[in-house]
Amino acid sequence: MSESTFTFRVDEALKSEFSTAAKNRDRNAAQLLRDFMRDFVRQQQEAAEHDAWFRRQAQIGLDSANAGNLIPAAEVEAKFAVKRAATRRRLEASAE
Repeated sequence: MSESTFTFRVDEALKSEFSTAAKNRDRNAAQLLRDFMRDFVRQQQEAAEHDAWFRRQAQIGLDSANAGNLIPAAEVEAKFAVKRAATRRRLEASAE
């Protein structure tokens, strides 16, 4: 892996505080900055992968709905009314 130099401007006080904090963790500033950069890149990749997965799932749902694979609202409501009633019974039984 080839290396290159990354130069940027930063407030002198921040640079000093960062260097001190790095030394307190037995690291130097460059090591921490590389770690932060790797973590940031990894987080961005994971976010992009999740976004792509989510979009695929949404499209699957849309395609299914467009194909007519729908459950009537009354059927969904009836199913969850039964679940709510069962939950209420359990709560009432545990309160006794």
